[in-house]
Amino acid sequence: MEMTNAQRLILSNQYKMMTMMDPDNAERYRRLQTIVERGYGLQMRELDREFGELSEEVCRTIINIMEMHHALQVSWDNLKDRKDLDQRRLTFLGFDAATEARYLGFVRFMVHVEGRYPHFDSGTHGFNAQTKMWEKYNRMLAVWMSCPRQYHLSAVEIAQIINA
Repeated sequence: MEMTNAQRLILSNQYKMMTMMDPDNAERYRRLQTIVERGYGLQMRELDREFGELSEEVCRTIINIMEMHHALQVSWDNLKDRKDLDQRRLTFLGFDAATEARYLGFVRFMVHVEGRYPHFDSGTHGFNAQTKMWEKYNRMLAVWMSCPRQYHLSAVEIAQIINA
């Protein structure tokens, strides 16, 4: 992360204030303040993770994935014959915190801050699927997008999506 001296001073002061405002995390803020003040390049990369970025395209894809799971649930609720489908397979699990943290952060933002998809159950792990999900969701999304009635899916279409 490249910053001017003025930007580093401003951020250093912010961390100093945070040590006073949040004493429980004061050590973390002091550490970050030292890194910023001294410009330790290797440790400055940590700030890149904190100030990550998701492109508009990725954000739209994640919203489409969440919308697909909403549509799966709506369609399942409307089915008369559900015997061959396990409702647990329709649940939106989220993303892997270890490898897909930025996606997971966006999901949490959408649900907890923006208030979208309040019916999604974050479970005990807060949408941490604990396994990589991006590729699986994109395969499911491709099948869902090809369905003519995306919110009135048949049992066969639901099975095709969750098995993608």
